[in-house]
Amino acid sequence: MKSGKVYLVGAGPGDPDLITVKGLDCIKKADVIIYDYLIDETLLDSTCPDVERIYAGKSSKCHAKEQDEINQLMLEKSRQGKIVVRLKGGDPFVLGRGGEEAEFLAQHKVPFGIVPGVSSATAVPAYAGIPLTHRCLASSLAVVTGHEDPSKETRSIAWEKLAIGVDTLVVLMGVHNLTHIVEQLIKNGRSPSTPVALIRHGTKQEQQTIVGNLENIIAKASEVNFEPPAVIVVGEVVRIREQLRWFDAQPLFGKRILVTRARHQAGLLSKLLREHGALPVEMPVIRIQPTASTKKLDQAIRNLEKYHWIIFTSSNGVEVFFQRLHSLNLDACCLKGIRIGAIGPATAKALEIRGIHVDYIPAEYTGKGIASGLGGQDIAGCRILLPRSAISDRELPQTLAQLGAEVHELAIYDAILAAEAVSLGKQMLLANEIDVITFTSPSTVVNLLTLLDGRREVIDRAKVACIGPKTASKAAKAGLRIDIIAQESTIPGLVEAVEGYFQRDRKEVE
Repeated sequence: MKSGKVYLVGAGPGDPDLITVKGLDCIKKADVIIYDYLIDETLLDSTCPDVERIYAGKSSKCHAKEQDEINQLMLEKSRQGKIVVRLKGGDPFVLGRGGEEAEFLAQHKVPFGIVPGVSSATAVPAYAGIPLTHRCLASSLAVVTGHEDPSKETRSIAWEKLAIGVDTLVVLMGVHNLTHIVEQLIKNGRSPSTPVALIRHGTKQEQQTIVGNLENIIAKASEVNFEPPAVIVVGEVVRIREQLRWFDAQPLFGKRILVTRARHQAGLLSKLLREHGALPVEMPVIRIQPTASTKKLDQAIRNLEKYHWIIFTSSNGVEVFFQRLHSLNLDACCLKGIRIGAIGPATAKALEIRGIHVDYIPAEYTGKGIASGLGGQDIAGCRILLPRSAISDRELPQTLAQLGAEVHELAIYDAILAAEAVSLGKQMLLANEIDVITFTSPSTVVNLLTLLDGRREVIDRAKVACIGPKTASKAAKAGLRIDIIAQESTIPGLVEAVEGYFQRDRKEVE
């Protein structure tokens, strides 16, 4: 039997992008993941398909597993020869029980490794725009727990020294004991006017920050029913938060944005939205499916030497085309001598990763843009293969034909209704909890309306953002109000357009 090992891995403070490279590598090779409360579960998407996932979260209201159970799990799984990752929030050795867990493993002679993580003590204030030290304001820092082990006979936090002994004080797990903490600091000499910040769900799109001072922070927290998990920062450095705010000052911060793309394509849009502070809500209303019959596509592939051009109008078309090419035991060499066109950079990238050089990308990433650009390339008499969606409109092939080309249009895939889309996204739409709905193709418009039984008023309660004129035209014909149309018909262009809309809206309010 192979030797098992346990890795105590810090997952960081909440934002999954803040995990370390080594931490992510451990997750990828794990046989067993024992993970905590507040771990962003997108980190678990990187695991092996057959990994065993065990939730061991502990919050103030619920303990999924007691510490003894967690210790025994690590012991049992490692003795079965498995690689065990104990995934903990923040850093495993900073005000968590990582030290105790490592002691237990050492006592039982279990091989283990420690992978430090980004601690919430430093990361959360940084995301709130609060530097813990500053040359003019603070030269010392202390991090303490706001919730000591109740089984300890004596308290180890020396408030009489901490109150005025350090410039900046960071308290973790202290919201429930906020009154006691404030009383101790004032009682032991800290000025009641000392600035205080409470930061909830730090580094995540739900981040909430309230600022006050020792004299009024309890009342302010009570007014908004402020609850954990949160980090408390006490000190003069809190004063410069307004000047240094960056994360929660983004135009899209906290906006709930519906992503209607197919599940396998939603990741890029969701990632970009998160990077801009938004809360993406994935509701894939379409599923890409190759057409039932491949006879015409197979025939075209076997006769590729007859074509001068192949023009791809989506990355989906590229995917389906090459799947069929490989099914026929052929490869990209079949495209030698044929000029390749792509509607935009995403489609071009899908071709390039398959080793295909793209000869033409239009300046405007639309069917109209393709035809306009090719009009200057003397395509009269050229035979053009156009593999694309079954519901594509006729404008592009008709325009190419008017330019003298012989166009062979092939419907190679369908964008069908995704039944699994009846989900959280639909519930949030019906509850008026979505700020923006993004449409990335005409089929996403049609399918969302179908899932909503044609109830346009549900969509009209949110802002509607379309990736380009074709999609916007379909939405308008369906009776929807269009608020945002991307100037560049790409996913980054769509995000930029949505951000620009709220940026202008914010300036108008100001």
